[in-house]
Amino acid sequence: MKLIIQIPCFNEEKTLADTINNLPKTVYGFDFVEILVIDDGSTDKTFEKAKELGVDHIIQLGSNRGLATAFKIGIEYALDLGADVIVNTDGDNQYCGEDIPKLTQPIVQKKADMVIGCRPINNHPDFSLQKKILQRLGSWALRKISQTNTRDAASGFRGFSRETCQRLSIISQFSYTMESLIQAGNSGLRIKSVDIRVNKKTRNSRLFKNIPEFIFKSTSTILMMFLLYRPGRFFTLCSSFFLIPSFLIGLRFIYLIYFNTDPSRTYIPSLILLSILAITGFLFIAIGIIGIKIKSLRQIQHEILYHTRKNKKN
Repeated sequence: MKLIIQIPCFNEEKTLADTINNLPKTVYGFDFVEILVIDDGSTDKTFEKAKELGVDHIIQLGSNRGLATAFKIGIEYALDLGADVIVNTDGDNQYCGEDIPKLTQPIVQKKADMVIGCRPINNHPDFSLQKKILQRLGSWALRKISQTNTRDAASGFRGFSRETCQRLSIISQFSYTMESLIQAGNSGLRIKSVDIRVNKKTRNSRLFKNIPEFIFKSTSTILMMFLLYRPGRFFTLCSSFFLIPSFLIGLRFIYLIYFNTDPSRTYIPSLILLSILAITGFLFIAIGIIGIKIKSLRQIQHEILYHTRKNKKN
């Protein structure tokens, strides 16, 4: 059994040593434990530091392509290396490396396909009240879309079985955490959450500069995931904002037709508004049906990709 711990990095020269030194050299259930660093176009000496630390595998992307792309490339490379389980952690030493066995054991014991390390959100020393609330709201929304019960959807400290990685197909450019969770949940894979510890904060997040940017990026990503993976519900919800008012206007029109005491009164403006609202609502339903068809085609593509990856080892 081979475990590969992958670390996507962007300018982590100062923290990489602490991150790697915090990782376990041996993990129960595995014959080999190897470290993979994905250098996402760092402009400092991250690559040189990784070589100095004796990292087993290093990928240089050449330019900064973003965390999601670095994660995806790392997963592909780890699969080619024959990894049976892959653990992803951050290069800023945010997560406690000693907790990696908590992520791997449920997978080794065949009790889970993906294990998410849940940070102590309420007691996190570096989270403001605003961020705690936003983390809770974001995790709630992701639970609804992914049909899972994970408590920390944004956590990047995760363990994946080989088959889970073979089924992943990340297209998001902002964060892989949301999409991988949704894909795993919609594929019927078993997802488990475990409590993990965190280390002292070493730097600010590079995914966002402030709370408003965090809200904007997280909300837009959640909406995009909702649109891609729940198109029927998304467009039905959108259509309801138009069909319900049009229905009420229709009832009002019928009532006034039968009980109108002013024969000179005209209802043309109401009829025009009713028509606009109804047509818009039905257009959203039609788009939703198209979205469902596209979702089905995408699922077929994911299955083809899964079998291609699976047969690659053979």
